[in-house]
Amino acid sequence: MIKRQAREEDETHTAVQGCLRDLGKSLGYDVWIAANDRNRPLDGGKLGDGCLGELPAAVGQAPGADAVRLIDVLWLAKETGRIVAAFEVEHTTSIYSGIVRMLDLALGPEAHALEGMFLVAPDGREGEVKAQLARPAFSRIADLKVHYLPYGELKANREAIARFGEGMKPIQAIARNLV
Repeated sequence: MIKRQAREEDETHTAVQGCLRDLGKSLGYDVWIAANDRNRPLDGGKLGDGCLGELPAAVGQAPGADAVRLIDVLWLAKETGRIVAAFEVEHTTSIYSGIVRMLDLALGPEAHALEGMFLVAPDGREGEVKAQLARPAFSRIADLKVHYLPYGELKANREAIARFGEGMKPIQAIARNLV
């Protein structure tokens, strides 16, 4: 029972990463999938298929790069290679490690290009996410404008965003402020 539940949680996490991967590509971004997730099976292929194999040197050699490589999904501008958006999928796990990875990105040399950082989680976790972000340890998060992106909004809007969306506006429109 526990193994099946863990496998289902992994599959859901991977499916959400795949959705974000596909959205990023349809919106014209290069996409990075976390180094530890890229070989996960998805839809007869691998999650990392068609995505960047390496981060651009400016990102990959910066302080905190090891943590940034583990962010679930990154969207990068094709023209500049700069990270535009970061997504951490928090299906059932603690949000701490995802927040710390995004902090490494947000406080690093590539932060000026960031247009959005998103915690992507089931609809029912918003209260829990807000409570965790209210802790003193995460007081800087409010300055960084991390948003909550519920699965339900992503699922309900992904086809329209992929078809008609442009840039970060569609994602920002369905995400919620956390503070």
